[in-house]
Amino acid sequence: MRLRTIGAVAVIAVFLPPLLMLVAGSLREPGLPPPPGPQLVPDPLSTEGYTRAVDLGGLLRAGLNSTIVAVIAVPASVLVASLAGFAMTQVPRWLTNAVVVASLAALAAPATALLVPRFALFRTLGLTDTLAPLIAPALLATSPLYPLVFYLAFRAIPADLYDACRLEDLSPLRTWWRVAMPLVRPVTAAVAALTFVLTWSNFLDPLVYVYDRDLFTLPLALRSLSTLDPTNFPVFLAGAVLTTIPPLVVFALAQRHALRHFHLHQYRET
Repeated sequence: MRLRTIGAVAVIAVFLPPLLMLVAGSLREPGLPPPPGPQLVPDPLSTEGYTRAVDLGGLLRAGLNSTIVAVIAVPASVLVASLAGFAMTQVPRWLTNAVVVASLAALAAPATALLVPRFALFRTLGLTDTLAPLIAPALLATSPLYPLVFYLAFRAIPADLYDACRLEDLSPLRTWWRVAMPLVRPVTAAVAALTFVLTWSNFLDPLVYVYDRDLFTLPLALRSLSTLDPTNFPVFLAGAVLTTIPPLVVFALAQRHALRHFHLHQYRET
């Protein structure tokens, strides 16, 4: 418990000051020259930066686009990753090892190396300048890491439980859904949170595939705000605050779910 408290304090000490400076900067009045140094309490306080950020950056439309992508991509990614991870526990050992090696090799490959062939593929299919290329990676679990995470979680389940499911004549699909998935809920919450943040903050893919301003996601909208002059920098910071709130909420909910499951598991053991 003490180590966990120390770790939480260390994380807060690292991440809280930049967040405070971000919020403080967003509350400065736009049009004023930048302060000579850090200013935690701007004088005067103003929320005009948020209004201008929404109007100038089109954050409402961009936020809707980002939400559409995340709402589709996150469940799809979790579904594919969990199915792949569970399948790796059911196939022969040599095949599992081959999939693990291939996944690690895919993780080692830089994302930019696949940018040109992916662009050519989506252009041939006529999917450029749509949200489809932003959602398509979810059909491959978004990242090769996530099936490996689920695989390790499913492998930690006692093999006797899987044998009992076979004796009860449960199909692999029903075993995955009714037995395995409820036992790895913290892992599901963690993968969902990581996928959401990766999807929400994705800048490169929208920059490459999306040209219509009405299809811009929040990272592209923030890029347009960053071109404002320094006296309007509070507008950009206000947009950054609005963009940062959803990932913070998702991480808080995922952490709460994981801790509740952990305490419930401890209670059952006692």
